[in-house]
Amino acid sequence: MDNLTSPTLADIRAAAARIAPYARVTPVLTASALDARVGASLFFKCEDLQLGGAFKFRGACNAVWSLSDAEARRGVVTHSSGNHGAALALAAKTRGIPAHIVVPEGAVAAKLANIERAGGIIHRCAPTQAAREAECAKVQQATGATLVHPYADARVMAGQGTVVLELLRQVPGLDVVLVPVGGGGLASGCAIALAALAPGVPLWGAEPAGADDAWQSLQRGERVTGVQPDTICDGLRATIGVPNLALLREHRVEVIPVDDAAILSAMRLLWAELKQTIEPSSATVLAAALAQRGRLAGKRVGLVLTGGNVDLDAVQALLTRVRP
Repeated sequence: MDNLTSPTLADIRAAAARIAPYARVTPVLTASALDARVGASLFFKCEDLQLGGAFKFRGACNAVWSLSDAEARRGVVTHSSGNHGAALALAAKTRGIPAHIVVPEGAVAAKLANIERAGGIIHRCAPTQAAREAECAKVQQATGATLVHPYADARVMAGQGTVVLELLRQVPGLDVVLVPVGGGGLASGCAIALAALAPGVPLWGAEPAGADDAWQSLQRGERVTGVQPDTICDGLRATIGVPNLALLREHRVEVIPVDDAAILSAMRLLWAELKQTIEPSSATVLAAALAQRGRLAGKRVGLVLTGGNVDLDAVQALLTRVRP
């Protein structure tokens, strides 16, 4: 598999074996109070407890350990709002190679601290997709490092797809699986694994209404790139990737936009009922389930909580504005 082709179930299984010495098998939690609110049986896959505090470590680790020795010596580079950058730095550390992380201004402090703690070399840029990509190309040219794209990379998608391999083993008989959608790496990998292992079980994507380029793209039948993100979900502001959109369309992934008020309410509920400090991007899945409770009534639903790297000072102020 190269980094441009779509991964297969075999690639996802190979990724699971490759990352097994480093990644955690994360737990699945339930809460009867949340089941009652949706009228369904909810199973929360807690990737906030993954190494680095987010699911991103799976894809980053698979990419790093897929490199040849010659490639690895030159290091890796990426652009990231935080979680992928921290994950790549951690993964690079397991192989003893440098990781260059291009980070937009305004990134969450907790996520920057994670990158630095993992030994990542930070390069700052303006908070736009174009600026991130330009700075990343500049660093890559200067260092010879291998680009590990946050989501439009088959090695990353294969690693993210291992979430579904674990979830289906932990919770047989699911009727629906819900994941957040930003650039689409997680949704792509999960869609491939789910289609192969549980055909007929739909994958739904939860997306902030203020960054709904994936939803718009699926509605229009073409990739929409002009959306200016306006959402508290810093991890879901990226534009949907080209290969990722194609895979979402191929596997008929339904994207459900949810607004920030609903996301904050869901986040508060998850903190209260699951006792998990999850970030706003993760709460999109519960917000979507609550919005679609009529369609989910009586079903068994898997929901992926993608990360828990929260700026507690900033979130405290937001949470005081909402009540469950």
